[in-house]
Amino acid sequence: MTSFTPMSVAEMIDALITPPNPFRWEAFDGSATGPEDAKYTVRLTRPEGLAYIATNPGDVGLARAWMTGGLELEGEHLAHPYGIFDSLRDLYDQFRKPDAATMIRLVRSLRAKGALQIQPIPEVEHTSWLHKRINQGLSRHSKERDAEVISHHYDVGNEFYELFLGDSMTYTCAYYPTPDSSLEEAQENKYRLIFEKLRLREGDRLLDIGCGWGGMVRYAARRGVKAIGATLSKEQAEWARAKIKEEGLEDLAEIRHQDYRDIPESDFDAVSSIGLLEHVGVDNYARYFSFLSGKLRPGGLMLNHCITYPDNHKTRKGEFIDRYIFPDGELTGSGTIIKNMQNNGFEVLHEENLRFDYMRTLHDWCENLKANWDKAVELVGLPTARLWGMYMAGSEWGFEHNVIQLHHVLGVKLLDDGSRGDVPERMWWTV
Repeated sequence: MTSFTPMSVAEMIDALITPPNPFRWEAFDGSATGPEDAKYTVRLTRPEGLAYIATNPGDVGLARAWMTGGLELEGEHLAHPYGIFDSLRDLYDQFRKPDAATMIRLVRSLRAKGALQIQPIPEVEHTSWLHKRINQGLSRHSKERDAEVISHHYDVGNEFYELFLGDSMTYTCAYYPTPDSSLEEAQENKYRLIFEKLRLREGDRLLDIGCGWGGMVRYAARRGVKAIGATLSKEQAEWARAKIKEEGLEDLAEIRHQDYRDIPESDFDAVSSIGLLEHVGVDNYARYFSFLSGKLRPGGLMLNHCITYPDNHKTRKGEFIDRYIFPDGELTGSGTIIKNMQNNGFEVLHEENLRFDYMRTLHDWCENLKANWDKAVELVGLPTARLWGMYMAGSEWGFEHNVIQLHHVLGVKLLDDGSRGDVPERMWWTV
């Protein structure tokens, strides 16, 4: 019988990645591969990290190894590993499927190193939960399943979000008056922009769906607008209500822990949807915009603010995002959004792409997380803190490189005679 000599970790990596390798790899068994002058050195610190990568090459395997500490990266802070994403893009293009003989050697070598058994990461895994809910008959974007998805993402804890969102507690793209404006200035400016686009005035009524911690509701109420916000996150609703009371806005501002589809009121002057459409599902766009048109008075305005792809072909996000960040989330292009608004009760007046503003927003969030790293780890644990650092840094890179975009689309519900009412012909807001 021919004796079997297990492959070193470096040999396994060479079998999975086509040269030139963009990283230098150093492994727990003492082996190394990749160019010595590579910009980044990756250290596989234990067999579990290798197992995650070998059994799921790509973003999920690397993310699992990263979150559990089985993979360490030299020269990047855990809260903001932005610099690695150019190299990661090259790495994903270079993963290869080994031939049958090499695959057998890999499997035997992984077994010999104790690197075949992998476990979910309890703090951050959604997959088993999602499968359970599907098996129980909860269809994608049913009210109950949407509520649980939102809770998994947003009910991490208000104190954790405060560490990186800052005083505004706003988890959506800011709008920077200048490239070097502070995050707080930019978030206030974002609300100002939306308020002006919606032509809100004292005495008007605003419905803000997916209201988060109530930033838009409070901004409008401070200017005499009667505003109702709806969120599926219990923790967001509790935080927002306390803030409304603190600011003395109870007569004008209301936050409901409620599905927007269950809002009974109608005849609003304006509707804002800031970061909700990503959770709706592309197949539900027609119902979504028809429902919101029904909530407006004739001549009322709606502003949809959401993340998009640069084109209209793709809808599902990558496995990493779907598994760990936004289960059931879907994106598409701004053209699909505009088409569905036009087909379901709106004349589209204006649209714009703010992807560079989201790049800056994410950069500031990452830097805040870095400044509060020890507290973040204390609050949510190291795997979850690592997950958020990776997710936000990768998103920053994605907006900068036009992998994703952020679009505002403004529409008006026309009067029965087809007119816009008193809505002006030309842009009326300050850029």
